[in-house]
Amino acid sequence: MYGFVDSQTTEWQDGVLAKLVVECTKDNSADLHWVYFDGPVDALWIENMNTVLDDNKKLCLNSGQIITLTSRMTMMFEVEDLSVASPATVSRCGMIYLEPASLTLAPLVISWVNSTPIRIRESKNISDKL
Repeated sequence: MYGFVDSQTTEWQDGVLAKLVVECTKDNSADLHWVYFDGPVDALWIENMNTVLDDNKKLCLNSGQIITLTSRMTMMFEVEDLSVASPATVSRCGMIYLEPASLTLAPLVISWVNSTPIRIRESKNISDKL
């Protein structure tokens, strides 16, 4: 993810995350860049994110390279649990807890129905069927 040292050449090779972050930092447009992580938290890689999650927003690689994130960049993590994350990591993140019941399709349908014009809801009695 971050990169590795090639055993044959002993040179550092950037990983997927390092390449993505460098590419985002080079973009001078006004577009926002969201680097999104989905999956289980690994204790090693999440601890290496602490400098990114600090106010200075720097990705420090084992190669010694330091990549400073721009003000238009945000790191987002969607994880099942934080069982292997340290309190230091958790304290650096804004947390949103979603109860399993709110992850079904029903809340999305109800939200969509509530966003439709009232004349449509009343004419079809959609709200009563939910």
